[in-house]
Amino acid sequence: MAQIKVGIIMGSQSDWPTMREAAAILDELGVAYESRIVSAHRTPDRLWDYGRGAVARGLQVIIAGAGGAAHLPGMMASKTRVPVIGVPVQTRALSGVDSLYSIVQMPRGYPVATMAIGGAANAGLMAAGILALQDPDLAARLDAWRAALSESIPQEPSDD
Repeated sequence: MAQIKVGIIMGSQSDWPTMREAAAILDELGVAYESRIVSAHRTPDRLWDYGRGAVARGLQVIIAGAGGAAHLPGMMASKTRVPVIGVPVQTRALSGVDSLYSIVQMPRGYPVATMAIGGAANAGLMAAGILALQDPDLAARLDAWRAALSESIPQEPSDD
């Protein structure tokens, strides 16, 4: 089994429909990952343990999705030097704008690369791109994935 290099974490089970898009991209690219529920508010000890142990366990990127107050990505960034990619999860109350603002407004010293609201697929691609810097095989798979995407776009619109 390949070493797990990406952690996909989310604040609650209800975030999984969004975050599974990151998992699907990583599956497609052959990147090993783990997925965990780690709530900044309801399971703070789990968050601390996950962040403190990330480097020792070999994680190289963490994708953190959260809705509402969305403190998970920033709090995780404060507990590890592993790059954190934040995914604002769309909410009913404010359509995810609250989540976006919470994740993107990090204080100096604790950066979080922030995707668009619901942008877990791009988070998976960003994580793969980071790993591909040191993995030529993954770089080739990512290049092929992007080329296939470009080839799938027609040059002319159709009436179908």
